[in-house]
Amino acid sequence: MKKIGVIYWSNMGNVEVLADHISTGAKSLGADVEVKLVSEIKPNEITKYDAVALGSPSMDNNKIEQQEMEPFINEIRLLAPNNMPIVLFGSYGWDDGKFMVDWVQRMKDEKFDVKGSIAVKEAPTAKQLEKAEELGKLLAE
Repeated sequence: MKKIGVIYWSNMGNVEVLADHISTGAKSLGADVEVKLVSEIKPNEITKYDAVALGSPSMDNNKIEQQEMEPFINEIRLLAPNNMPIVLFGSYGWDDGKFMVDWVQRMKDEKFDVKGSIAVKEAPTAKQLEKAEELGKLLAE
């Protein structure tokens, strides 16, 4: 059974909803899933997972959250094994969602195996929630 961490930062609740659906998808294939706010986990704990999903809204002009998520990513990139499977998820409002394209490329450059991503404008639709569950399943396979 795979152990999966779903780690996120949420302000308006949209990223949290995506996290819950990613977790549901992974659990449906028998994975052991921990869902945590980024403030609830230390970077060195990343090594206990077989795969992770990271979530953040777009903030400050197409950037991931800078106070907690950005420092967390800067540390886990040095701790996680090469080719660790990862899914990225988030939401945006005022901008165009480009933050996700940049984030995916960054994690690939850091040698993560990016299995997929989803960025939703404001609140996710039913179809987007289905995609989030599918992303969870990708991590659990």
